[in-house]
Amino acid sequence: MVAAMRSNVRISAPLVRAAVQHAQRRTFSNTRCVRAQWGFIGLGQMGYNMAKNLQAKLPPSDTLRIYDINTESVNQFASEAKASSGGAAVQVASNVHEAAEDSETTITVLPEPSHVKNVFAQILKPPLSTDAVANPDRLFIDCSTIDPASSKEVANAVHATQQGRFVDAPMSGGVVGAKAGTLTFMVGASESLVPRLEPILLMMGKKMLHCGAHGAGLSGKLANNYLLAINNIATAEAMNLGIRWGLDPKVLGNLINISTGKCWPSEVNNPVKGVVDGSPASRDYSGGFGISLMKKDLKLALLAASEAGARLELGDKAREVYEAAEQKEDCKGRDFSVVYRYLGGKE
Repeated sequence: MVAAMRSNVRISAPLVRAAVQHAQRRTFSNTRCVRAQWGFIGLGQMGYNMAKNLQAKLPPSDTLRIYDINTESVNQFASEAKASSGGAAVQVASNVHEAAEDSETTITVLPEPSHVKNVFAQILKPPLSTDAVANPDRLFIDCSTIDPASSKEVANAVHATQQGRFVDAPMSGGVVGAKAGTLTFMVGASESLVPRLEPILLMMGKKMLHCGAHGAGLSGKLANNYLLAINNIATAEAMNLGIRWGLDPKVLGNLINISTGKCWPSEVNNPVKGVVDGSPASRDYSGGFGISLMKKDLKLALLAASEAGARLELGDKAREVYEAAEQKEDCKGRDFSVVYRYLGGKE
């Protein structure tokens, strides 16, 4: 699958805007040739920052219609957009159906498979309008991290009603990447949609990887996060082991990072304070990728692996570690590298 992936470099905002407008005006009916409407559903930590980048890079002639069950988050977003000097106009939708109504592109960023299914059930019934948008060309981009089977179920529902085209585009990069606009999107969609998807996603991120047909983006994301979950525990164990043997944490960290044990948790997100400046470990494991999110992604990876008949020998044990760590008061709500603390690592 790696060989089939498509890697894209970031393009500048003016080129992005031009590409998006060209694609939209070529695809949709003439009634939408002057301005475009976008829908955005889900303003959590990731979605909020993704929507901010999207809004800022869209032209003032466009409209971004937003919705979240957290009205405080919605109102804050609308206030910040109003105070900004540019970007698309922002409208607050009263429900998810209204957010998608007349939107040529609707982006969803939701926590769990049940949320994605519920939101799309509301979007599709009653049917969305056809006056402003040609239904078969309406685009739904789901950036939620859910299991591939659930995503395919939603995609089938969208395509069966002929109300648009559904794409899975989970992302990597965390809240920091969402704020900075440096996310990597892993896309599952037909090859024909890639030219249209690329400029949209690059307004919220830096790279887009086309992994294959629908569901492939989620499969790639979950495989990556499974490996990350295992590497994180192994790094915490190795650092704890070396320090207990009397090694200096920085010396050990540098040794690993120029040797075969090097990985993202050792080099960028080292779980020991003082080894990597600016890592969550240096601020009592605050920020970063929450341990609850890692537990969720690991659970989804195990589910997907079971459905595919793939053996994951370390998966169940890793899940036990994250579940137990999350129950500890001094680990709960913190970055997933806090497993080092759970293991009794010296701080």
